[in-house]
Amino acid sequence: MKKFIRTIEDFTCGHCGKKVKGNGYTNHCPKCLWSKHVDVYPGDRAEACGGLMEPVGLDLEKGIYHILHQCQNCGAEARCKSSPEDDINAFLTLSETLARYINF
Repeated sequence: MKKFIRTIEDFTCGHCGKKVKGNGYTNHCPKCLWSKHVDVYPGDRAEACGGLMEPVGLDLEKGIYHILHQCQNCGAEARCKSSPEDDINAFLTLSETLARYINF
């Protein structure tokens, strides 16, 4: 497996339109948690798909939340770490949506 490539770039979220300032580790919108399918290996920008990645789940590992994404174009799945900049309301909305699916 290739190593992570730190790519510092700003972007406009393809889902909600927020302008996001990248720090080299930014891989999703902190407002809506959506991402874009642009990497084969983290940071390489080699994926031609370019589809929007919907946040479809949350995972907790060693005290860190990870967002599970699914590409709306090709169906690929990916997982990324949450960020301190992430909007807590987006996490709550995702959690509520997930809870409805698993009948909490």
